[in-house]
Amino acid sequence: MKFRVFKFGGASVNSAAGVRNVASILKKSPGQPLLLVVSAMGKTTNSLEMVLNHFMNNDAVAMIDAFQKVREYHFNILEELFPDKGHFVFKEVDSLFDQLRGYLRKGHLYSPSRPAYDFEYDQIVSFGELISTAIIQHFLVACGLHSTAFDARQLILTDKTYRDGRVNWKRTSEEIQKTIPAFFRHQKIKNPIALTQGFIAGDPEKNTTTLGREGSDFSAAIFAYCLKTTEVTIWKDVPGVLNADPKWFHNPRKLQTLSYREAIELAYYGASIIHPKTIKPLENANITLNVRSFLNPRLKGTVVKQLSEWKIAFPIYIRKQNQMLISLSPRDFSFIIEENLSHIFEIMARQQVKVNLMQNSAISFSVCVDNDPMKLTGLLEELQQAYEIRYNEGVALYTIRHYTPSAIKRITAGHDVLMEQKSRNTLQLVIR
Repeated sequence: MKFRVFKFGGASVNSAAGVRNVASILKKSPGQPLLLVVSAMGKTTNSLEMVLNHFMNNDAVAMIDAFQKVREYHFNILEELFPDKGHFVFKEVDSLFDQLRGYLRKGHLYSPSRPAYDFEYDQIVSFGELISTAIIQHFLVACGLHSTAFDARQLILTDKTYRDGRVNWKRTSEEIQKTIPAFFRHQKIKNPIALTQGFIAGDPEKNTTTLGREGSDFSAAIFAYCLKTTEVTIWKDVPGVLNADPKWFHNPRKLQTLSYREAIELAYYGASIIHPKTIKPLENANITLNVRSFLNPRLKGTVVKQLSEWKIAFPIYIRKQNQMLISLSPRDFSFIIEENLSHIFEIMARQQVKVNLMQNSAISFSVCVDNDPMKLTGLLEELQQAYEIRYNEGVALYTIRHYTPSAIKRITAGHDVLMEQKSRNTLQLVIR
């Protein structure tokens, strides 16, 4: 049995109009059985992160206020999609918010020594996907699109690395292959849809884990790999993979095709269009990735696949904002040697801080990392015990693939370059 996998992100379902548009696209895409992966609606993940932060700070008043805003946002969408207030979806979504409210209340009142931030993050923020799935599934059924919801936490299984779960591929493949094909085989209706959540998964103790920020793309790739599909389609708010983010780059150009290798490079360096872990399972199984626009579904988009030869006639720009450049030196002014580097990376691994760029000289070692206070506070405290530290906040990391002199000038004009690293095809610049 052949399957299709579609993934719709938060921007595609950020309103009632967005949900209707998704239904319209699905109606115009009949064919093989479809597994549909959806994200939390709009900026719900950001909003739930605010709820989480108030929860961790024991600020009950602010937490309840932030919680209510998330609830009102979803119920406004519900009321526009379902004029009948007696529809079962209202009870289902209300029940999910009651579960979240209960978790927040119990943690705030009875558990002063709560688990680490990353654990709480996954338990709280994951409600965005659960609520989104409930709303979309009921609306698709109301539109005549026969869909059944599945809990991704029972299908994608990971270890206990919260906020960045490591997939147990053997168990995940077993659960997905046991559940999804059996569902489709028993359907007597035309064009059935299996609907599930992106981003979220489950650990061995049935706690919720997540696959990393913007991890819904990775979820779609996991399902595609385990179901042995031939292609997966990710629907975005852009016409395909562009050579720069249109939010900061004027007149970006679309890439018609992209090799797996180039897509992996772009994702690794931070291109927001594709989650970093998405491409490898697709490449391993030779699954074609289509990146298409939900705003203009008639457009072909970008096709990512195995290419024996791939060339590009223009540079590709990637920008990561809100970075911190940290420079370390031994307190005794000795050389930076393997022993120092091993110690530094041991600390960074323990604090779960990922390096975006690194460079060393004889007596200093510099790294550019995401400016995440929840992780960097502990990192800096631990590093200061053995090293002199200097750092620059509020810097940006630019990566230019297939760079040219004019491309470099375009980025550096009027800015201070704090660090530069160049290879044959890639230039990285830390700029203030």
